[in-house]
Amino acid sequence: MNVRPSILCPIDYSDASAGALRYAAAIADHFVTRLIVLTVEDPLLTAAMDLGTGTHWTRDLSEREVSKFVSNTFGEDAATLAMCEYDVAVGKPPVEILRVARERSGDLIVMSSHGLTGARKLFFGSTTERVLRETTVPVLVTPPGNPGTIHLEDATHLLRRIVVPVDLSPASLYQTQIARGLAEALNLPLVLVHVIEPVKSRVLARLNLTGLDSDRISVAEEHLDELVAAIPRHLQPEGLIVFGNPAEEAAKVVRDRQAGLVVMGLHGVPPLGPRMGSVTYRMLCLMPTLVLALPPKHAEPPPGRTARRRPGRACSPVAAVRNSTDSPTPRPGEP
Repeated sequence: MNVRPSILCPIDYSDASAGALRYAAAIADHFVTRLIVLTVEDPLLTAAMDLGTGTHWTRDLSEREVSKFVSNTFGEDAATLAMCEYDVAVGKPPVEILRVARERSGDLIVMSSHGLTGARKLFFGSTTERVLRETTVPVLVTPPGNPGTIHLEDATHLLRRIVVPVDLSPASLYQTQIARGLAEALNLPLVLVHVIEPVKSRVLARLNLTGLDSDRISVAEEHLDELVAAIPRHLQPEGLIVFGNPAEEAAKVVRDRQAGLVVMGLHGVPPLGPRMGSVTYRMLCLMPTLVLALPPKHAEPPPGRTARRRPGRACSPVAAVRNSTDSPTPRPGEP
């Protein structure tokens, strides 16, 4: 049986999660899919509530709080309020978020980089970090704060362009195809950036590295050109090669190009599932912008899910970009 896809948005009643909820609602409205608003209660706190106040905790009690938070976020926007479904879980937030995403056919998780749940590591929320380490569906990480009313129809003005940091591993092709699908759906220019790290070997440092650096640039240019050639010309694709620290240089490109969306890959080992590397973690700490984090392709949810669609719109945010990966890859120089 085909199950209608859904967008899952975990909240912790902070301004940051209200901002994530606005982004999630805009995407759900554009692609006409379900929006599930989830809160995760601490089992120790629910038990303490029973003992300390004499009031017995129930799911209905938490659902009313979720409903109130959603109403406060969207005001009298009846269409958005009617689109939301509420869910309550008890346990550890990362574990429950991933479980609900699996059980309720989550096609995309939208959550803030900061919040009230868990201890922070540097500037990044530990709950979001754990979800990114173990997710099998894409996660849209939103910057802290409430951006106000959002309409995806205004994406060209709001996002301006998409930046895709690629390491030129085999996973870069899938990452680029997803970014291409988004760029086509939102009519945004696309920038691919590859960072070449300085050679850290003491032995090589004593040698003349001019030839070595030239070889590294040549190889990187060849692979990057292949990725750029597969992107239609109307998306104004660019390929950039820079030197330095991968996270810092990629974040600098995002700032310089005023990009509103970054598409990154979550690398992992197949037996263990996706694991967030230090470069991804550092970039998420450095960039106050939207980041779509993609788990490895082998970790995609099972196919076969469908959704209602509006004329001219893909059936779901992830289906929209996946459809682009099924189309033939143009030869270099073709639109």
